[in-house]
Amino acid sequence: MNKPPSFPLNRRQVVRGLLATGAFGITSRLWTGCSPTSSPEADSTSSPGAASQATIVMGFIYVGPKDDYGYNQAHFEGKEGVSKRSDTKTVDQANVPETTEVQEVMLSMINQDGAKAIFPTSFGYFDPHILKVAADNPTIQFFHCGGLYQEGKHPKNVGSYFGYIDEAQYIAGIVAGHMTKSGKLGFVAAKPIPQVLRNINAYTLGARSVNPKVTTQVVFTGNWADPVKEAEATNSMADQGIDVITCHVDSPKLIMETAEKRGIFCTGYHTSQAKLAPKGYLTGAEWDWTKIYTTYAEAILAGKTVMDGSIPHLVRGGYKDGFVKVSDYGTAVSEAAKKDAEAAKEKLNADTLVIFKGGLKDNQGKVVIPAGNDLKQTDPALEQMNWLVEGVLGKTTS
Repeated sequence: MNKPPSFPLNRRQVVRGLLATGAFGITSRLWTGCSPTSSPEADSTSSPGAASQATIVMGFIYVGPKDDYGYNQAHFEGKEGVSKRSDTKTVDQANVPETTEVQEVMLSMINQDGAKAIFPTSFGYFDPHILKVAADNPTIQFFHCGGLYQEGKHPKNVGSYFGYIDEAQYIAGIVAGHMTKSGKLGFVAAKPIPQVLRNINAYTLGARSVNPKVTTQVVFTGNWADPVKEAEATNSMADQGIDVITCHVDSPKLIMETAEKRGIFCTGYHTSQAKLAPKGYLTGAEWDWTKIYTTYAEAILAGKTVMDGSIPHLVRGGYKDGFVKVSDYGTAVSEAAKKDAEAAKEKLNADTLVIFKGGLKDNQGKVVIPAGNDLKQTDPALEQMNWLVEGVLGKTTS
């Protein structure tokens, strides 16, 4: 079983290996929530009777809608999970653009709702917005989803969190590798940044671990949310004989729906899209933010803070920590696919599965990881990834 994450990490250990963008190998994941929208929606929830008993108020802010079947919905589900605690009240607001408007929302949560911990979940909220409000409110803790925090540069009341979702992508790839009949997979992605490339590569490596001749065609749309290009890419892939499609965009909704209409398989991202593709949805790579939000709540209620270092400024975990999970298998998934996927899960829980092994070549034939130099998930080199693994059809540049 997945164990809930804890905060035993030494801050120096976590910070070591930060890259130029500054964050514990988290920086590549920062671009997953960047499509501004308008018309903010506010809500306040807690378990029955918790309003009078609550000893902590946590505020959550999303750049998009709570029901986007993607990045924002995953965070909303995490918020809903932690709000079931009798000692925790949550307030949230959706469709908040990455402008000074988010500063106003944060201040409202602090001054009107009494929030002591704020979770602004989108990349563009960090600088200057979180930094400005955090500096003006030094007793309030701010936790940004990503990893831009830099010790000595940013306010001490700012923290950051993220996860190794490429582990879940690897497992989804195993299922895709089993289920494809054409040997052709498709990956619709936003931008060729390290986190996206890491997911594409992990997905392909998972597929090729069970079906070595599989190829993955990648199309970069150039934007985190571009429904027209996403639909065009999905249809084009289906026309080329690709029979399993996945993605890394803000909301996979249209891609999953288009794949279902075309009669091909799909694997999801961020949260489950099984309802959108009841026949073709195989599985997916999901975030499980309930675990991290619950852990933060427990730590804060115990008197811990990022200011005194008892909560690390940078927190990250993978499948075995419960930060990420894999969607339930669809009805079409074979027993052989399930067996290999479950075996991979067991290895992840045992910390014995290495996705990026030594001797790995990119799709140009160049050795990108020297033989005998397996890269663990925490290796900073993975956060500088600028290549596509052998078996991926596509380029990182236009």
